[in-house]
Amino acid sequence: MGNGTAAPIRTAVVGFGISGKVFHAPLLAADPRYSLDVIVTADPARAADAARLYPQARILPTPESLFAQARELDLVILGTPPHTHFDLAAAAIAHGLHVVVDKPFVPTSAQGAELIALASDGGVQLTVFQNRRWDADFLTLQKLLRSGAVGEVRTFESRFEWWRPEGFGNWRDSVSLAQGGGILHDLGAHLIDQAIQLFGPVEKSYGETANRGSDPGAADTEAFVSLLHGSGVRTRLWMNGMAAQVGPRFHVLGSEAGYTKWGLDGQEPALAAGMLPSDPAYGIDPQESWGLLGVDGAASPVPAERGAYPEFYVQLAAALRGEGPVPVDPSEPLEVLKVIEGIHALA
Repeated sequence: MGNGTAAPIRTAVVGFGISGKVFHAPLLAADPRYSLDVIVTADPARAADAARLYPQARILPTPESLFAQARELDLVILGTPPHTHFDLAAAAIAHGLHVVVDKPFVPTSAQGAELIALASDGGVQLTVFQNRRWDADFLTLQKLLRSGAVGEVRTFESRFEWWRPEGFGNWRDSVSLAQGGGILHDLGAHLIDQAIQLFGPVEKSYGETANRGSDPGAADTEAFVSLLHGSGVRTRLWMNGMAAQVGPRFHVLGSEAGYTKWGLDGQEPALAAGMLPSDPAYGIDPQESWGLLGVDGAASPVPAERGAYPEFYVQLAAALRGEGPVPVDPSEPLEVLKVIEGIHALA
């Protein structure tokens, strides 16, 4: 790979909703290590959109039609609802294909463990698209913590909150808890993963969930999670799609200082608006959204690191060519699933 002469990794994206269209396809198209050969969608409007945006790709209606061409591919990316992930990933592995599974990984940890075993036995690579590890604000916070700027971290608060009383307008509004639905499973997959990346394994967990939607039998629409890490740090996580006023994205209190950051990472809206990852402005947080470091009365803005979703695929290409580990070890999302299952069991 290093000399640029290796053949591109032949890739298929299954699903062309937000995940396939906004995240995966643009990142792949911008990376010469990959060729986007196949897009699978049964929706006629999405198929037309995919054909317009990626004329070099074959547009197929079903995963079955994709697997019939498995010998012409190396990698399959699953940008489909979570209840489809296990069967599709297992089929891809059975066809000898490497697999990227969107988060949430699968509905249950048992399914996750089985997929990991199948991939190991099949000699293929399996990874999970935990793209929020490459958010600008998360990368900035990681750098701050490594520098010791806040001292010994005591508490960490993290939020994904929006004001969307009409719902998300996709599978999140209708998929049941048993199918991997609910805001804790969906957004908790990001927030819990980030907390574990920052502060290590979880020793104790507690959570609360609520359904504020119109269907009383549906999955949770609001969640709170408290984690005690083996490192001694306590993290508190909020997820809410119906927040009329949102809290800070990050709020970290340490023995020397605090760090507070408002607003969500800008890479998703930039990609949705058509910005290419090669654009010089891609991943740059504007100065007015930088977080503040210090103590009350003496806090100053911290320049944000550049958001780097493309790094996921850079690392994956290296892994597929035997030059490093996959960007996200699937055992890590598996641990997140176990935390979520424990909270659901008690909620």
